Amino acid sequence: MAAIAALLLVASTVRAEKIPDEFKQNGFAIGCQAYSFNRFTVFEAIEKTAETGGKVIEFYPGQKLSKEEPKVLWNHNAPSEVIAKVEAKLKQHGIKAVNYGVVGGKDEAEWRKIFEFAKRLGLYGVTTEDATKLDMIEPLVKEFDIRVGIHNHPRRIDNPNYRVWDPHYIVEVTKGRDARIGACADTGHWQTTGLDPLYCVKVLKGRVISSHLKDKTEFGNGQHDVPYGTGVGRMGKVLDELRKQGFEGNISVEYEYNWDHSVPEIKECVTFVRNHK
Repeated sequence: MAAIAALLLVASTVRAEKIPDEFKQNGFAIGCQAYSFNRFTVFEAIEKTAETGGKVIEFYPGQKLSKEEPKVLWNHNAPSEVIAKVEAKLKQHGIKAVNYGVVGGKDEAEWRKIFEFAKRLGLYGVTTEDATKLDMIEPLVKEFDIRVGIHNHPRRIDNPNYRVWDPHYIVEVTKGRDARIGACADTGHWQTTGLDPLYCVKVLKGRVISSHLKDKTEFGNGQHDVPYGTGVGRMGKVLDELRKQGFEGNISVEYEYNWDHSVPEIKECVTFVRNHK
């Protein structure tokens, strides 16, 4: 009986709170990474996310708060009154904050502050590239019941120590870890590296926490973002695989092109996910 109780206890520790269905479309929590609007403020990013038809947003550290308060930066050091302003803005536009990153912590104290910030906002997850600090991060995942996705940028030929571009490495470093630790699958950066997003998502089966979903004009350097389904990333197949895996995380459209006027193209991405069968 003691063994059964122990197994039930372990199982209960990995049932983190899900993103509510009211913020999902076609079974996916599709919205924007605020970095798509990094030339604008947090408040404008929320407004533009609503304009695209997205229902969730992933924040990143360092964005200006608003036109009225351009010197106030949005990050995990934000005081309660600033957090309250952002929460009110989210409520006004019917948007749910679900993730925060890409962010790193210099030590356990800063990582605790990141998790406290995430808990206050009711976030589903946190996105980071601090793959070497999982011994520090994992206890906080368990304590706060918040997921962590390890994000990938493109492979750096001049830095062999940068390994998170490789999905096999993410599988390696998360093996035996809490189920709430996995990957933030950036499909665009895989395409830049020359990797097939569908293959990478399959490698990460069971460990995809969230995604910065991108479609690109081509593989390798010299490409740029395009609306889903018009590039080489096989977005429909990627969505099919995520659904097959029982993916419950957020999909953030991180559109890194046409920066000042990207809303129509991002809207096409959201519509693609909403209508995909």
